[in-house]
Formats: sequence, structure tokens, C-alpha cells
Amino acid sequence: MPLVSVEGLSIRYGANTVLLHVDMVIEPGEIVTIVGPNGSGKTSLLRAVIGATKPVAGRVVQKPGLKIGYVPQKLHIDPTLPITVERFMRLTNQVSRQRCVDALDSAGVPDLLKRQMSQLSGGQFQRVLLARALINQPDILLLDEATQGLDQRGSAAFYQQIETVRRETGCAILMISHELHVVMSASDRVICLNGHVCCEGSPAVVASAPEYRALFGTGTGGALALYQHHHDHHHDHGENPKEAAE
Repeated sequence: MPLVSVEGLSIRYGANTVLLHVDMVIEPGEIVTIVGPNGSGKTSLLRAVIGATKPVAGRVVQKPGLKIGYVPQKLHIDPTLPITVERFMRLTNQVSRQRCVDALDSAGVPDLLKRQMSQLSGGQFQRVLLARALINQPDILLLDEATQGLDQRGSAAFYQQIETVRRETGCAILMISHELHVVMSASDRVICLNGHVCCEGSPAVVASAPEYRALFGTGTGGALALYQHHHDHHHDHGENPKEAAE
């Protein structure tokens, strides 16, 4: 049974229809990425999946007992607030310290437990948000442009960690991304959205689709080659992923 089925989904805000007749299925263990221009309904679709936005037509069906982890685009914490990573992770989760440690390890930052949140770099902060989403061992992980504000190296390292999470935990991943080169390397399936599903399929199929090229041009191939080179270099030379997160 699919983890999530989106059937004929339409969403309207006032007179503005942002999504029309969208169908989408997320199977266990797959990485699916939604791409599309600004205003294409990407975040609205993600909000509908978690039940935060009510459709005007269609429905979202979740597998019974589905556990969802969510990594937001950004989260502001008052820099003057003294709060450790451990306390932050346990604010809404009644879990043991060991569960926090395990989740931080899965996110690639096992040594941050006692660090103040205000002292974290951008990459470390996003890894802590990832760990917090993983703490209850979700069936599916949702990411809403989770690397916005990170440089290319930090983004690549973060998405490599996402691939590791999927490999080690088996959870499915549904993410929105504006970084097409990363999407084309990390995803099993890409959904191109522009108020409706323009095209979907494997990264190679979507990259060559006329609808995709009309939105994004044909430059993604070179960016993909650049990312693949970085990915290979990362492994060939034993670069420390923890350092890339910092």
C-alpha cells in the first residue's frame, strides 16, 4: 500500500486556484522531489499532504498509522535564548537522551548534543532540524526547500545525508527543491509542478521533457555533471561529511 495517495487534488485561496487536479503517489522507501517555479503550488501540495491545507476538491489518503517527519524551510530562534540542541530536540518530544543522540547521528552531527542552538552554523542548524524530524522514526520525511540559504557545498552535503538516511532507515522522502542539479542526482522520481503536474518520472526522463525544459531551460545537465563530480570527489578523497555540514 502507498504511504500517501493524492487524488484529484485542487487547492484555492480566495479566487486564486494554486493546484488543479493533482495526482501523486509516494511508495515506501522512495525519494521523490517536487520542482517548479515560484507560485507553482509546491508548498501548498506539501501542506495538503500533512493535513495543514484543506483542498476544495480531491483528497489525500495516508496509510493508517503513518508517521511523518517534517523539516521546515527555515525556523527562527531568538539568538539570546539559551537553549541547547538536546533541549530543543526534546521540547515537543518526550524521548530519551539516547534517542536524541541516535537522531543526531543519523543526521550526521553526533557531537552537537550540548551545543547552544545560537552557536550553530547554517549547515549544522539544518542538520539539527533534520535530526528532530527523525527522532520519532518516521515512515516518510517531508522537506520544504530545507537547504535554502546554504551554499552549494553545504547543500550537496545535506542531500547526500538525506540519501544516507533513506539507505539506513528505509523511510521515504518527499522534498521540494529549487536546486535542480541536486534533485537530478538524489531523486528516484521527480514531479514537475506548475499548478498541475507538467511531467513526472525518473530524473533523466523529466530533464528531457519539453514541459520541464520550457520552465527551466536545458542547463541542468551541466550542473548535474558538476554535482556528480563533487559527489565522486567527496568519496574518493574521504572528505569528512561532518566538516561539510559546518
